[in-house]
Amino acid sequence: MPKYVIKRDIPGIGSMTKEELQEVAIHSNKVLNELGPDIQWLHSYVRENGTHCVYIAKNEEIIHEHAERSGASVVEITEVKTMIDPTNEED
Repeated sequence: MPKYVIKRDIPGIGSMTKEELQEVAIHSNKVLNELGPDIQWLHSYVRENGTHCVYIAKNEEIIHEHAERSGASVVEITEVKTMIDPTNEED
């Protein structure tokens, strides 16, 4: 399945406590479980007023469905075509 990066605007998320972030994750995981195996949340990078979430999903539509059911914003969805890192310069 394709990998996606989802940009979300969530005012104040960078200031949330560990417990508040756990509640966000619990709610998101509940919706993911309802949607089944066609979508998987890998991790999220939290910034002051939003996140960049990495998902594996069959398509963008199921990401929008997750967002609608969980009440999460979707500013932008970008499909990851490939990855590079410092080791890419090695032969």
